[in-house]
Amino acid sequence: MEEKKRGAERTQPATRDEFWTDERIRSFLDMLPPEGVPADYHVLLKAYRGMLPDAFARFVPFFVEAGRDINVRLADGSTFLDHLAPHRKAGPYREVLEASGAVRSRQP
Repeated sequence: MEEKKRGAERTQPATRDEFWTDERIRSFLDMLPPEGVPADYHVLLKAYRGMLPDAFARFVPFFVEAGRDINVRLADGSTFLDHLAPHRKAGPYREVLEASGAVRSRQP
């Protein structure tokens, strides 16, 4: 039996110059959420986790054009922008969301 890989052994090499087609970016709009999670919040979370800032900047207009709610709230009233607030490398993502009308429910 093979031993479980740890740390750098299990990490895939980073792909930096990959181009995302509009079709691939739009495919995130079709993701279904787990039970109890608002669909729009889930889609934003998956896009944030799966895309580099440039692809995310292309995704958000598709999200808005599709009639999705950029200010969707969780049960506690927090928005997706609230989720990004403590992430130190999320600046470019926050800027894209704010330019499209996203707001925070809580102030820092």
